[in-house]
Amino acid sequence: MIGRITGLLIEKKPPQIVVDCHGVGYEIEAPMTTIWALPELHEEVSLYTHLAVRDDAHLLYGFTSEGERALFRSLLKVNGVGTKMALVILSGMTADEFAACVHANDAARLTALPGVGKKTAERLIVEMRDRVGQFGDGVAASAAPAVSAAGDPTGDAVAGLIALGYKPQDASRYVHTLDTDGLSSEAIIREVLKSLLPK
Repeated sequence: MIGRITGLLIEKKPPQIVVDCHGVGYEIEAPMTTIWALPELHEEVSLYTHLAVRDDAHLLYGFTSEGERALFRSLLKVNGVGTKMALVILSGMTADEFAACVHANDAARLTALPGVGKKTAERLIVEMRDRVGQFGDGVAASAAPAVSAAGDPTGDAVAGLIALGYKPQDASRYVHTLDTDGLSSEAIIREVLKSLLPK
């Protein structure tokens, strides 16, 4: 099991990043809360990781805190929640916010996330109620995303939202309703996710 990776951050295309560790580039999927907390490209990064082994692939997921990784692993134990949905949940809220959601029985906020239906939201609240106390060190939602001049931030943001489970036409519409001038792809995705949460 690969439990932690430290190396140079060489690529950032949400929700995927690449970390170069002694000449080997590890492709890692990460929730947006982790991506917002990452340093600039070509700087050192250290991530807690979870390796998911499937018949057709070995997938690595990265997190800035042990609490986020523990929440991710705990979500996978909930019936009907796979790695993609767990990633979506952690992209839409921090570990602390998820805990508050569960304690407040706030199913509406969970169903605002793509792919999370009412029954799944209710199941999450019931099954996670006794476990959320151990996930209190989530990454702050106020972590400031870095602005990247490279590439096409708008296109990368649309691709990132599609990877998080949004339909292509919805992802494109959400992004193009925003003023994206000077924003990085991470910042655009963050603004989209914030705009979709129930007020």
